[in-house]
Amino acid sequence: MSVPVSTVSGMTFVNAGWIGVLPGRAADLIAHLTAPSTELAAVGCLQYDVGTSDEEPDRVYVVERWTSAQAHRDSLQLESVQAAIAAARPWMSGEFGGFRFDVAGSPLVAPAE
Repeated sequence: MSVPVSTVSGMTFVNAGWIGVLPGRAADLIAHLTAPSTELAAVGCLQYDVGTSDEEPDRVYVVERWTSAQAHRDSLQLESVQAAIAAARPWMSGEFGGFRFDVAGSPLVAPAE
């Protein structure tokens, strides 16, 4: 039985993607992206995971979960986020990829009653 999206508890927004990095600079970008930030949580970031894959050593993967797509957009207006993006540019190759979606449900979250 499917549950209508509007009744699933904990609906969130996910932004998942990768950032191309210059050879040998993945560790620099990872250290930068994983610096603690209370501002992200305050604006609605629920999870921000950063990692790599042995198959693509010059890519850094990021999976973000937000309270809403608007919260994600709002985060991009923060001065600290703008500064972090500018500071990270020297390590980036300019290649990016990914996808976004609104969470419709999960087998780990009970539907709202």
